[in-house]
Amino acid sequence: MSRFTKDGKVRTEALPSTLQRSDEKAQDTFAATLDAAEEQYGDGERARRTAFASLKHGFEKVGDHWEPKEKKGPSDAQAAGGRGQARPTAGGVDANSSKQHLYDLARKLDVPGRSRMSKDELVEALQKANDRETRKAREQ
Repeated sequence: MSRFTKDGKVRTEALPSTLQRSDEKAQDTFAATLDAAEEQYGDGERARRTAFASLKHGFEKVGDHWEPKEKKGPSDAQAAGGRGQARPTAGGVDANSSKQHLYDLARKLDVPGRSRMSKDELVEALQKANDRETRKAREQ
C-alpha cells in the first residue's frame, strides 16, 4: 500500500511516530524512499533501513522529531559506509556535524553537563535525550 493519497499527500498514520511529528519534507523523503525500496527489496527491514538512511542524509533527529540538517550528507560512519558494514550508528544524531552544533542541540534539549562533554559524549547524550523525548511523546 502506498504511503501517499491520490492527491500526493503522505498518509501520516503510515509513518513512524517521530516522522508524524516532523515537517512535510521529512515525511515525503521517508515515504517516497520506503515505497521505492519496498518495490525493490520487498516489505521488511532492508526497505525500512534504506528509507531511514535516505532520511538521515537530509535530516537529523532532534528530540521527538526530525529537522533539516544544515548540510546534507551522511550522518554517521554507518551511513557513510553503506550496506554490509558494521559501523556504529548515531541513531539520527548528525555525528558528522560540528561540536558547536551538537552543543547547541544539547542546550535545546537541556542535556545536563553538556559544557564539559567531548564531541563523542555529546552525540551519545543527544541519542539518549532523543530517545527520552520520543518515549514521552508516544505516551501522550
